[in-house]
Amino acid sequence: MIYHVFLTFAEFERDMIVERTQAGKAVARTKAGFKEGRPEVYSKEQKSLAVNLLLQGNSYTKVSAMTGLSKSTLTRAMREYKAKR
Repeated sequence: MIYHVFLTFAEFERDMIVERTQAGKAVARTKAGFKEGRPEVYSKEQKSLAVNLLLQGNSYTKVSAMTGLSKSTLTRAMREYKAKR
């Protein structure tokens, strides 16, 4: 019985956390300059340069060393480039 009481309180607290989080997001959305999600680390120009280097035949390792972008970022940038075409 005590186990069920603890579970009930835990569920209630989780619901309260979700409610407060949603309320905070609603307030943040009303403010100017709000952008949901993580901020971009690299500019579009940096990614474009890296994609151009990859298209010229350079390897991901070489482009990564030249630009400072990680291989996973380069892979994602190439995937976005191919999706646009």
